[in-house]
Amino acid sequence: MIQMYVALSLGCTVRLLLGAMAYDHYLAICRPLMYATALGRAHQVQLASASWAGGFLVALINVLSTLCLPFCGSNCINHFFCKLPVVWKHTCADSRFTEPIIFAASTVILLGPLSVILTSYGLIIYSVLQMRSTAGRQKAFSTCTSYLPVVTLFYGAGIFTYMGSQSSTDSDRDKHAAVFYIIVTPLLNPMIYTLRNKDVQGAAARILRRPGTERRS
Repeated sequence: MIQMYVALSLGCTVRLLLGAMAYDHYLAICRPLMYATALGRAHQVQLASASWAGGFLVALINVLSTLCLPFCGSNCINHFFCKLPVVWKHTCADSRFTEPIIFAASTVILLGPLSVILTSYGLIIYSVLQMRSTAGRQKAFSTCTSYLPVVTLFYGAGIFTYMGSQSSTDSDRDKHAAVFYIIVTPLLNPMIYTLRNKDVQGAAARILRRPGTERRS
C-alpha cells in the first residue's frame, strides 16, 4: 500500500504540475503584461504547493478506499509493482461504494489538468498564428519546445496503458508501458528540459566530438 501510495501521489502531482505549467505558458505568451501580477513569486509558490497537496490528497483517497476492501485468493499480483487496477483484481467484496469515489477522484486528476493544457495551448496556438513578427513566433515556440514532448510522453503512455484492454493476454504489454512511464519518461524529462540551456548544448557537442578528436590525435 505504501508503494501504491508513492506511485499514485507522484503521478497525480506530475499531472497537476503540467497543468500549472501550461497556465504559466499561456500567461507568458498571451498575457505578458499581466504575468508579473497574475503569477508573481507568491502565486507561483501557492500554485506549486496546491499541485503537491492535491496530488497527495487524491492518492490518499484512492489508497484508503482500497484499504477498506477485503482481499482473498493469492497474494501475488501479475505485475512488478502494486498498481491500483491490478491490486483491485484481488478484492472479493462488493465495491459499488468505493468504485465511484475512486472513479471521481481519478477523473478529476486526469481530466482537470488535461483540460487546462488543451485550453491553454489552444489559446497559445491562436495567439502565435496572429503574430506578425517572426522573432515573436520563434520566442513563443522556444517556450513550448521542451514542455510539449514531456506532456506527449507522459499522457501518451498513460492513455496507452489505461485505455487498452486489461485482460490477462495484455499483461506483458501493460508491464512494458508501465516501464516506459515509470522509468523512461522521468529519465528523459531532465534531458528534454535542459536541452534549451546553451551550456548543456555546448557540453553535449563537446562530448559528441571527443571520440573523433581522440582518434585523430
